[in-house]
Amino acid sequence: MDSLTQLTLGAAVGEAVLGRQVGRRAALWGALLGTLPDLDVLVPLGDAVRDFTYHRGPSHSLFVLAALTPLVVWLILKIHPQTRPLRRRWAVLVYAVFATHVLLDALTVYGTQIFWPLPVPPASWATIFVIDPFYTVPLLLGVLAALILRRTNPRGRWLNGAGLALSTLYLVWSIGAKLHVNAVVEAELARAPFPHDRFLTIPTPFNTLLWRVLVMTPTGYAEGYYSLLDRTRLLEFTHYPSQPELLAGLEDAWTVRRLQWFTHGFYAVSREGDAVVMADLRMGLEPDYFFRFQVGAVHNPRVVPVESRRLPVARRLDRLGELWDRLRGAPVTAGPATVPVKQLQGG
Repeated sequence: MDSLTQLTLGAAVGEAVLGRQVGRRAALWGALLGTLPDLDVLVPLGDAVRDFTYHRGPSHSLFVLAALTPLVVWLILKIHPQTRPLRRRWAVLVYAVFATHVLLDALTVYGTQIFWPLPVPPASWATIFVIDPFYTVPLLLGVLAALILRRTNPRGRWLNGAGLALSTLYLVWSIGAKLHVNAVVEAELARAPFPHDRFLTIPTPFNTLLWRVLVMTPTGYAEGYYSLLDRTRLLEFTHYPSQPELLAGLEDAWTVRRLQWFTHGFYAVSREGDAVVMADLRMGLEPDYFFRFQVGAVHNPRVVPVESRRLPVARRLDRLGELWDRLRGAPVTAGPATVPVKQLQGG
């Protein structure tokens, strides 16, 4: 999630765990620790794909953070020695802030390596967008109430707890919404099937009502949208081509294998000039994907690996208005180089 949300969540958890005993220090330490795991972005790894795929890696591991917790508690007690009798409560606060941070990140589509160093794909449950005011605002209001109201007034702690409860209920709602959308997509693909390997449902920016549906096919991928406000369950898909054959000769390249692993197979391959490009299809809207990397170069008749570099992407704010219209029932404009899905069905 975004930095403001993680800071606020950490402050809310800190206040809930230890605010009664140590006052505002609990929320301030919670806010600091809620930000700490994301500081891994400040560590350059010398390669665009490494920077991309190691973010939310070791710093977001439940194992690493558990090992780090005693050290953080020792530091806190050095700074606040008068709170030594609360050592166990401080340990609960520290690990609760760490754990809620990484588990919340796992609910986004980016991917969070919560079990690092185990060689399992990143957790990427995709139930909430990386910025969602419906989640953040209740947390923020509760934390502000706890910080502003007098510590002798229990209303601040109550409002903080209420903010945590409401935001948690929203997460539960997002999981239920995703399960419902998945059921709709499965039924639709069974009713009007076209060749496909897997599908993924992703909430669109700032809400959990409109969902983007990504379906991987033998010749590329198909994209559709489903709104919980739709009066019909029928889905319309638009197909986009991919060129995985461009990766011939690059199968053993670390950058290619790493992106295939990190994206759970939801990627597209294209040629831009002499560059062979892999795009993470999970983040962005067709044709503007946030994470696109050159992984090879065409030197006829061969494709050779190159040092990866991230390619620029156009940030088109007008797409947000288009999604708002789709939420209310209007179609989303198809991107270039599309194929009607009925052709995939042999129609």
